[in-house]
Amino acid sequence: MTNDLTRAEIWLCLTILIYFLMNGAQIFETLVFVPKWIDSPPDNFKLLLDGKGTSLKIFWIVFHSLHEIAFILTIIFCWKIDPVRNWLLILFAIHFAVRVWTLSFFAPNIIYFQKVAETPSLAKDLITRTSLWQMLNYVRVAIFIAISLGLIPLCIKLFSLRQ
Repeated sequence: MTNDLTRAEIWLCLTILIYFLMNGAQIFETLVFVPKWIDSPPDNFKLLLDGKGTSLKIFWIVFHSLHEIAFILTIIFCWKIDPVRNWLLILFAIHFAVRVWTLSFFAPNIIYFQKVAETPSLAKDLITRTSLWQMLNYVRVAIFIAISLGLIPLCIKLFSLRQ
């Protein structure tokens, strides 16, 4: 039981650490980078282009992949710990829903904005689209932060099981 508990603690702490690092990158991107490329569409959309701007695609793919693997391993190693497992499953379901939202709304819009940077004649309703993207991004980042904060009591619960 001690080894199982140790593995559960390690993976949950690692997941929290990665989540907080990801939150920091999301907050930086939301407060510094997004306002720059949204400021003057489509002129500043060039910032989104691979090789011509700041490509964050690879960064986010790697970061999210590592995080999802860690989160799933945390669930596996916490599976026998009922109260922790149940809350992990709830938090993961919310996390997964936000990831689906990211892949179905945010990513396609970024791809569209990149296409507009290369071919400005494709531009349609840029102010509306960028404003909506930015506002919903605040919501998305807040949800990710709330999920990561929701993991902390689970970590405390795990460590209290040692006593």
